[in-house]
Amino acid sequence: MEKLTIVSLDGHAQMPPEAWPKYLDKRYHDCLPALNTENSDFKGVSGHFFNRLHNADLYHIYDFDNAVRDGYGEGVWNLEKRIHEMDREGIAAEFLHSGDSRAIGLFFQSSNRDHTMDRCQAGVKAYNRWLYDEFGSEPDRLYLIGILGSAPWRDVDELIEELDWIADHGFKATTLPGFTAYPGQPPLFDKYWDPFWARCEERGILLWMHAGQGERQGELGAMFHRIGNVIREEQADVPTAIEKLSKEFFQGKIFSSVKPRRAMWQLMMGGVFDRYPKLRLVLSEIYGDWMGRTFQYLDEQFEANRDSLPAKRKPSEYWRSNCFNGLSFIRKCEVAMRHDMGVERLGFGRDYPHGEGTWPNTVEWLRDALGGIPKDEAIGIMGGNAINVLGLDKAKLDSIAQRVGLPMDAIFGDHPPLSGELLAHFQKRGQYLAEPEGDERMEEIDGMMREDLWRARVYA
Repeated sequence: MEKLTIVSLDGHAQMPPEAWPKYLDKRYHDCLPALNTENSDFKGVSGHFFNRLHNADLYHIYDFDNAVRDGYGEGVWNLEKRIHEMDREGIAAEFLHSGDSRAIGLFFQSSNRDHTMDRCQAGVKAYNRWLYDEFGSEPDRLYLIGILGSAPWRDVDELIEELDWIADHGFKATTLPGFTAYPGQPPLFDKYWDPFWARCEERGILLWMHAGQGERQGELGAMFHRIGNVIREEQADVPTAIEKLSKEFFQGKIFSSVKPRRAMWQLMMGGVFDRYPKLRLVLSEIYGDWMGRTFQYLDEQFEANRDSLPAKRKPSEYWRSNCFNGLSFIRKCEVAMRHDMGVERLGFGRDYPHGEGTWPNTVEWLRDALGGIPKDEAIGIMGGNAINVLGLDKAKLDSIAQRVGLPMDAIFGDHPPLSGELLAHFQKRGQYLAEPEGDERMEEIDGMMREDLWRARVYA
């Protein structure tokens, strides 16, 4: 029986607090009691958001196999449970990015409180080593993403030293500099970063750009504090307090932020892909409905300023040669716009085990989203495109899929339509039925672009 080879470009891993003392440099152990308090506060707020999306009263609508209620979301830090849930949903392989509502990061996240830069760097190194120890034993199925972009590095040599460490240990990718923003970091088109791009190209390390790119260290931590205050002030109606801030936090602040797009066009307009043509940039959990209109604008800006830019080609051309979008929790509007985005440059991510993603309903989600489009396009989005563009081992993945993968009929066969209740839950979780973005962010994008055009001219 032919099976589907499905690759998820968005899974999450997070170091559990009990592992912090083992992996964190002992010089910073005196900071752990305060971090444990911070973690308690973080979970108190983030738990409200998770429960809003995975409400126990609604288990009968979406938790068909008891995956949520039986604790299989703990695959975020447990290899056995993670593989179980990959097998259950027919996932051959998955990329692992940091971050989860079950625990705060080790100083370096935007959702932490403000911490010193040396502390943040120590936390990043600790996380990378924990990730390898916990999940590195399954390199054919779990693709590790180093979080170099979450640390402040004193110089590029220090950054490259950590890059070599993750490459030596089989990591597939790293986040970009500035994923967590720190004072004084140059823009990505600054040639300060060129030795890093060169080493990424040499070692075959993918550049990974996830939701949250460009948020300042401690910035979301301040927002969580503000949310916590609202919750405390409105104890009689916690759901209303959460609803008031959920749009800012989920849709406005993170997933549709234009900061990741800015990092992308800095690479394009700054000529980075001309200097290092083998680099591959992957977007994840950043949506895709913005792409057509944004690239129209970027190409116009390139044509108007090409004589003063380092770039040799239009941004849309770099997209087709060097970039890929994982479309985490792929939505109906993105499926409809797939040709505008370049269908061969699209994949999908299930965002396991986050409340807003496709898990624990990835099969039903993919069937509804992709079951009605041409079969070859759907198979490409579910895994074939990532294999081709990102250089994954097709033979190994196909072999794994023969063991754990879904039969073709699971997606393309005759099935009753999803219930209205389940579709409504998909919408609440991941804006599944939302309208495309349109022009609503163009003024914000234009302001950022004008600033970058001014800065980039010195590199032409």
